[in-house]
Amino acid sequence: MLKMVNHQIKVLQSVVATLIEGGRGVMGTPQPNQPSKPLKLYEFEGSPFCRRVREVITLLNLDVEIYPCPKGGKKYRQIVKDKGGKKQFPFLIDENTGAQLYESQEIIHYLFKHYGKTGQTPRKFSHYPKLPYISALASVANVGRGIWIDQQIIDRPAPEKLLELWSFEASPYTRLVREVLTELELPYVLHNVPKERWQDMGPAVLRLKPGHYIPLPNGKREKVVEVMGRDIQVPYLVDPNTGVKMFESAKIVEYLKKQYGK
Repeated sequence: MLKMVNHQIKVLQSVVATLIEGGRGVMGTPQPNQPSKPLKLYEFEGSPFCRRVREVITLLNLDVEIYPCPKGGKKYRQIVKDKGGKKQFPFLIDENTGAQLYESQEIIHYLFKHYGKTGQTPRKFSHYPKLPYISALASVANVGRGIWIDQQIIDRPAPEKLLELWSFEASPYTRLVREVLTELELPYVLHNVPKERWQDMGPAVLRLKPGHYIPLPNGKREKVVEVMGRDIQVPYLVDPNTGVKMFESAKIVEYLKKQYGK
């Protein structure tokens, strides 16, 4: 009972963080321009600069490989230093073009140029303030989760295969899962499934459009329904190392901590 109450408090804090962000990271294009080779993003959930990039990745509806780099982490922070020359985040690698980029604003311009519909960065995303006041407030609302490594697993090797998470940036429930993935330094494939139209809005059990959920024809969500075998619901985790497939943030968090937290 206490564990569930604690989880619901975290959900409420996550909802506040979403509201502070003004709803960015909710909507996305239904027909993304997904590159043939997956983008690789080195970042950590609690960073306001990384959050900016994840919001745009959600808008463009791209699937990316996430390599969590929490403060105190030993695995991927050093890889970033070796490849780019400094431990600064976010750090994007695009093997389709050979690009390696630091600086959130530079990454955002790059993503819109290569994977947006027009090649131009919308005004809303083209001039972020140098100091991320809003995103920093969102991190404060989340009590700094998703920033530091869990000290219990600092010398633990990474799983053989990347985990897979279906999510979208502003989802309060999936944020809790991404925070734990960061703290446990678990690499994963992030499958973005943002809302594609107004009929998608609302939680899975209470969407604005009543009745049986029908995804937009030929949209990305239509394909995802086939993967989940049900209406779209996030978070959805697949662990190919154990064969586990599961919904519900509380259950996923418990599984991750039990399987990889010691």
